[in-house]
Amino acid sequence: MAKFLIADDHPLYREALKSALRPLFENVEIIQSDGLVSTLEALQQNSDFDLVLLDLNMPGCDNFYGLIRVSQDFPHVPVAVVSASDSVEVVSKVMSLGAKGFIPKAAPTQTIADALKQIMDGNNWLPEGMETSIEDDAPVINIAKLVGELTPKQFQVLKLLQNGLLNKQIAFDLNITEATVKAHISAVFRKLNVNTRTQAVLLLKNLDTP
Repeated sequence: MAKFLIADDHPLYREALKSALRPLFENVEIIQSDGLVSTLEALQQNSDFDLVLLDLNMPGCDNFYGLIRVSQDFPHVPVAVVSASDSVEVVSKVMSLGAKGFIPKAAPTQTIADALKQIMDGNNWLPEGMETSIEDDAPVINIAKLVGELTPKQFQVLKLLQNGLLNKQIAFDLNITEATVKAHISAVFRKLNVNTRTQAVLLLKNLDTP
């Protein structure tokens, strides 16, 4: 039996992916998640997924963090990214970060089915015309290793730093104390090997989605 995790916060698109998957396999089990936390929980509870279909822009997944965490925490599980952001820069980063394929959300059902079949056969899959444009991005890979060490809460704090929030504002947004915010920031600095907020934000900027 083939087993898939569809990680996307849009129910209609999850249903479209299910429709593409079911005709490909005689027996198929499909589990769904709608954010980073529920995706990581599903992977922790099920170690036998044949493929994860991951939306880049789910809650908690900014700056490729969702792909980074899934790839680093569950390296044995193949991941195909599905996203509406399909620039060459985004696709290059996705493939550099360990995805087995990139499927544009605008792709027709038959194209999605073809892509899934290729990936399930052990091949990488990219949209037509992109194969020769994609190169490994070594700096992104190195930064991703650092960012992948952050917990989801630490990454949330880093994102709010990137948005220019002060400690007091971060504490209010996350419903935690300022002391806890400071502890998270110290952990972020240590894990990213930086000393200031500016350095942390500039490092994360390398993982911005155009």
